[in-house]
Amino acid sequence: MNRLYLLFFAFSFSTWVGCHDIHLDYTESPGEITVFDDLYSVSATDDKNAVAVGYYGSAYFTRDGGESWKRGVTGTMSSLYNVSMASPEVGWAIGQRGLILRTEDGGETWQRQPNLKEDEGAHLFSVAAIDNDTALAIGEWGTRIRTEDGGKTWVDNSFTVDEAHSMFQWLSPVEQERVRAGETVYEDVSLNDIYCLGAPSKRCWLIGEFGYIFFSEDEGRTWLPSSINGTSEIEPIQLGYNEIEFDAVYEPALREFAQGISSDAHLNVAIEGLASAEEIQTLGRDGDPYEFFELLEARMQEVRSVLEDAGLESERVRLRGQPPWDYEEYLDDDPEFLERYYASRLHPNPGVKARIIQNPILFTVRFRDENNGMISGLGGLTLYTEDGGKTWSYSNIDRTLAVFSIASVPGKVVAVGEKGLVRISEDNGRNWRSPEDGEFPRIFTFMRDIAFSPNGDVGYVVGQTGQIMKTDDQGQGWRVVLPNS
Repeated sequence: MNRLYLLFFAFSFSTWVGCHDIHLDYTESPGEITVFDDLYSVSATDDKNAVAVGYYGSAYFTRDGGESWKRGVTGTMSSLYNVSMASPEVGWAIGQRGLILRTEDGGETWQRQPNLKEDEGAHLFSVAAIDNDTALAIGEWGTRIRTEDGGKTWVDNSFTVDEAHSMFQWLSPVEQERVRAGETVYEDVSLNDIYCLGAPSKRCWLIGEFGYIFFSEDEGRTWLPSSINGTSEIEPIQLGYNEIEFDAVYEPALREFAQGISSDAHLNVAIEGLASAEEIQTLGRDGDPYEFFELLEARMQEVRSVLEDAGLESERVRLRGQPPWDYEEYLDDDPEFLERYYASRLHPNPGVKARIIQNPILFTVRFRDENNGMISGLGGLTLYTEDGGKTWSYSNIDRTLAVFSIASVPGKVVAVGEKGLVRISEDNGRNWRSPEDGEFPRIFTFMRDIAFSPNGDVGYVVGQTGQIMKTDDQGQGWRVVLPNS
C-alpha cells in the first residue's frame, strides 16, 4: 500500500481535525449528545431516519428527519469510518482494525461482529448494506468481504497476489515463498469506498488508490475492472541492435507528451524498455544477463531525462519492467523466472515505450441510477460515468482541495471536501460552480460525507466537530441542524 497515502487517509479521519483533550466514554446508554465528535459518514434510508458515525466510536441517529439527533451506544472507542443502513432499523458500521458493528434498532445500540479482518488487524474503510442480510465491506490490503447471513459470517474475496501478478516480483523473498506454497498474500492496495444501489438493482461499485475502479452486476459476488478515459501512449521509440541513444527526431513528441499532462497531478508516465528477439538471445541467454539489464535500464533513463527536462517531476515518471538484478536468488525455486522477464520485454523492434498511467487517489463513489455515477478524490478530482461505471471521464473542479464526498439527485450533484469546499453541478458533474448566496452555509471546516434519502428530498452533510447540515428540498437550500445553535 502507498504508505504516504494511508497516512493522509488516516490523518483526514483523526489528527487532521484535532484530538479532543478530554473525551467521555459514551458506551453504556444512549441519550443526549454532549461532546460533538468529528463525523465521517452518514446514511439515510428515508426522509425520517438517518445514522452518522465518526471519531471515538461515535454514532448519532435521528428519527425526525434530522431535526434532532441522539447518541447511540457502540461499545467501542475506536473510530468508525463508514455506515450503511439497509432499512430504518438494520445496518452496519465499520472502522479501525477490522471493526464491524451491526444495529437492529436504527443506530440506538450496536453489536460487534467478529470477522477474519479483525483478527488480521486490517482497517475497514467502507461498507455497503444491500438488504438486512447482505452487505459488503472493503479496506486496506485489498480487503473485500461479504456476508449473506446478517454478518454472522463474512466470506473473504480480497485481492491477492499469485505468481503471474505484476506485483509478485516486488514481494519480499519470504512473501514470494508464501505465494509459491499456495498461501494467501494480499495485494498491497487500499480500497476506500463501496456503493450498491440495492433492490431491484444488483449493481455495486468500489474504488481505491492507484485509480482502482471496479463494478459488479451480481451484488458484489464477482467484479470487473473499469477504465478511465485519458490513457494514451506515444509510438514506441525505435532503436537499433544494442543501441541506447535515440534520434533527436523523437524529442519534440516526448516534450509535447510531458507538457500535455504537466498540470494533471493524477497522471503519470510509465516507461518500458523493449528488446528484440536477437538482443534477448545474444545479450541475455547466450551472454551476461547483467549486460542485457544495463541496456534496458539505459534506454529507459534516456527517455526519462527528456521528460524531466520538459518539466515533468521525477516522481511522476515511473520505470516499468525494471531489470531483476537479483534474479539468481529466485532461480532455484522458480527456474522460469528469467524467461518470463525476457518474454515481458520482447518486441518486434528494440526501443522504449512511454504511456500515460492513471494514478488518482479516490475517496467516494455514488450512483443516482444504474447508469449515472460520480467519483470524488484528492486534488480537486472528480469523475463521471453514464454507462454504469464501465468507463469514466475526468471533470476536475476549480480547486485543488480534497473532494471527500459526492452525491446527486436528478438535476443536481453536490461535492464537499476540506476547508469548507462545496461545489455544485447541474450537468452530471461535467462542469462545477460555487454555491450562490444563501444556497449553502459558509463554513471553513472539513465536510467528510454527503448523502440523500432514496427519493432525494432529504439530504445530509456531516463533518468536523459533529456538524450536520440538512436539506429538505433536494439540495436547493441547506442549514445547520447540529450542533444546536
